[in-house]
Amino acid sequence: MSGFDRHQPPASAMLDADGRLRHAEPRLAGLNARAGGEPGAPLAVPAMAELVRICRRLQIDVARKITVADGEDDLTLWVQVEPEGDALRLTVGAWRMPGEDDGDDAGTAELFALDADWRWEADSGLHLTYVSPAAGSRFGFDAADVLGRPLTWLFQLKDDGEGGFPMLGAMASHQPFEGQYATLRGAGRTVLLSGVPRTDAGGRFAGFAGAAHAAEPDVPALPAEPQGLPDAFGRRLRDALRHPLDRIVAHADSISAQADGELPQDYADYAGDIASAGRHLMGLVNDLEDVQAVENPDFAIAVEALDLADVTRRAAGLLAVRAERAGVTIDRPGAQETLPARGEFRRALQILVNLIGNAVRYSPPGATVWVRLEREGQIACAIVADQGKGIAPEDQARIFEKFERVDPTEQGGSGLGLYIARRLARAMGGDIVVDSAVGQGARFVLTLPLEG
Repeated sequence: MSGFDRHQPPASAMLDADGRLRHAEPRLAGLNARAGGEPGAPLAVPAMAELVRICRRLQIDVARKITVADGEDDLTLWVQVEPEGDALRLTVGAWRMPGEDDGDDAGTAELFALDADWRWEADSGLHLTYVSPAAGSRFGFDAADVLGRPLTWLFQLKDDGEGGFPMLGAMASHQPFEGQYATLRGAGRTVLLSGVPRTDAGGRFAGFAGAAHAAEPDVPALPAEPQGLPDAFGRRLRDALRHPLDRIVAHADSISAQADGELPQDYADYAGDIASAGRHLMGLVNDLEDVQAVENPDFAIAVEALDLADVTRRAAGLLAVRAERAGVTIDRPGAQETLPARGEFRRALQILVNLIGNAVRYSPPGATVWVRLEREGQIACAIVADQGKGIAPEDQARIFEKFERVDPTEQGGSGLGLYIARRLARAMGGDIVVDSAVGQGARFVLTLPLEG
């Protein structure tokens, strides 16, 4: 028997750049020794050694729940490995026997040694289910009023000063996170968030239990302008998520279509929901890759001659099925219309798919989305107008910022589409502007240099 007390604080160890153990706190050293390890040698616990290998290879923080053997016992542990100079720090918390209640309070405290100012919890859909009552009185909001609202209704996420968003990776992989800066909407106060995933009785992801720390006065101010995502972030994210997401979507679509035999309709519908969620995550992966691309100082557009009318027709065609399902009509330019412009065809198509897709998403059933073309001097314009609820003047600049949406409570995308679209338009020598009023729909205009 291990004799570990699961209510002790996390245990840590330091390893050298080659993954060899320098020193470890007693109960972690004891676990490693019982597995046949010793100081100066690689870790002998296989699951821990694998996390160390990943951290060394990618030079990123890695955190995961693992199960390890300790004599006749199995232990469930939260393990985090992070680069620290020319060494690696390994932290192990939440020591449990299989079957023990995860105990959100204990697990969070053990993993992050929380001395938090207040706590929050969110369900699997990232809707807030608990906020410490004292938080509201301290930061000027009603803690009860935020319950049931999306996490982003309360917190506006900020990068960590190096272009990273720790919560995003945790959302996609259901792993612990810390060091996520956020601003409390309305209060304008900066907090530092951390959290661990929760699971239900079946081991499925059930949300996060988290903590918030008020940023101290001596914390360096967050950069006013985006600084870009870390080098190779998009590639790492793609490699980690694209292949498994492709398989999830493909299998879920097959089940939903009942390709291998008839199923109860409820099960087929569940599979359809899984496929839809997988596509949403894939869209987020694509958006994050695009963010890294457009923020790279070396990013360049292959400027060429294109027919902006043809691009708008193709974009509308790609969205025809989505529009039909939503009961929305897309009124696009006729086949005889042309408008020569300069830009990159692929990027112009990406922009218009985003603009028309947003118009369809926010239009009520029975509405029409109009796509029109205009020429103003040496500028070619593609105009996308909808019959949605419109955008207030004070929100019209904000919607072009990263992770911003007019109403976070509505179903929608990642909050990156318009940010990427405007960066692409400006890289082609054009721009995107919006003209809207509440209750009167929205009118987005893509401008590109006129050809000829």
